[in-house]
Amino acid sequence: MSVSLNEDRLFTALRESGMPDVPERFSIALTHQAIPRAVLAEIDAFVQVFDRVTTRSAWQQTVTALGCEIARAKSRAVCFFSAWDFHIPTEQPDHWQLIECNDNGSGFLFAALINQLYYEISGLGQRRLVEAPVTFSAFTQRVAGLIRREAEAFFGQLPQGLLLILDDAESLEKGKFQHELILLRDLCRRDGWAAEIGSPAEVGWDGTHLRWRDRRVAFVVNRSTDFFWEAEVLKPVTAAYRDGGVYIAPNPFTYATRSDKRLLGFLSNPSWDAQLGIQSEERTLLSAHVPETLLVRAENVEELARRREEFFFKPCHGFASRGLITSSQMGRARLRRLIKKGEAYVAQRRAPKFRLETTGGVCLWTDLRVWAYCGERFLLSGRASRHPDVLDLTSPGGWLPTYAEA
Repeated sequence: MSVSLNEDRLFTALRESGMPDVPERFSIALTHQAIPRAVLAEIDAFVQVFDRVTTRSAWQQTVTALGCEIARAKSRAVCFFSAWDFHIPTEQPDHWQLIECNDNGSGFLFAALINQLYYEISGLGQRRLVEAPVTFSAFTQRVAGLIRREAEAFFGQLPQGLLLILDDAESLEKGKFQHELILLRDLCRRDGWAAEIGSPAEVGWDGTHLRWRDRRVAFVVNRSTDFFWEAEVLKPVTAAYRDGGVYIAPNPFTYATRSDKRLLGFLSNPSWDAQLGIQSEERTLLSAHVPETLLVRAENVEELARRREEFFFKPCHGFASRGLITSSQMGRARLRRLIKKGEAYVAQRRAPKFRLETTGGVCLWTDLRVWAYCGERFLLSGRASRHPDVLDLTSPGGWLPTYAEA
């Protein structure tokens, strides 16, 4: 479905709304995707099952026992920016597949802006073929409400102290989402928080309180990609987490129970269901929509080498497609080198993407990102890649306006 789009007007509106790097450093696909309502209904049911399974004691005790010690310290925090990534095949959209869950997903504020402004400027809303997206103003109010809900659940009331958005120094200096953190800080300030953005090097632990530049921190929105806090610079954060007096999300427990890519092996394979507490009706949905995922081990090198064309190979603790190895790049020798170096990888069965034909005759391959909190979807977003096998978000690809079909 084609629309009339004034590109300059869209880019200007996005820059004025808080995305100054558009389009030079942050590409926007100048088209959109509409997700069938029946597919969305199934995905909503899936996310609810995922949430139910991963919050059970049996699941949490089993999967955290396999990881590092700090991940076994249970957390009551619920990540308010969790995102599930799906591939929807062109010919059989009901055969959609979960690719991964991110409890530390970037882009939710940017995606809400993109959806609203594209909808308005393209005239898409006049066609009445997609549902109107939530306005950015309403979306930020909802996010503020989720943060407030988390704070009240953790402390029993809104705490005194700083809300700190924490990210790695390099990301704060030149990351593609540095301006999204500013938007998040500003919406928190409008909701009454004393909110700041800082890096781990600016944080200290005085034995009783976590502090940022001598200010007491009560609530941490953690954007760091050191998921198990192994770096020396994160020791104050680790101390605060163990003490239990500071809200920190995501954290090693949320990562170990929801986002570690090794978990996809449990979700795709029924052999652990009894130990994990997965019920038969849940297994039906999981087996239909979680692709076969295998941890790369010495015992299965020969099998994976023989079947390599069926898989993508991903680092268990990677992010933003970093470390992804395609089947053409993987062989028996490389598999053995990964094991020898102690690099944890999973092999995930290939899941085809949707092929989107643009008005300019360019083909893009798209994915769907669903944002949800406590099993309830609150935002759709997507990305369009120039290549079917890797996530290339350079123009004409990029972050993709995404809507539910009307």
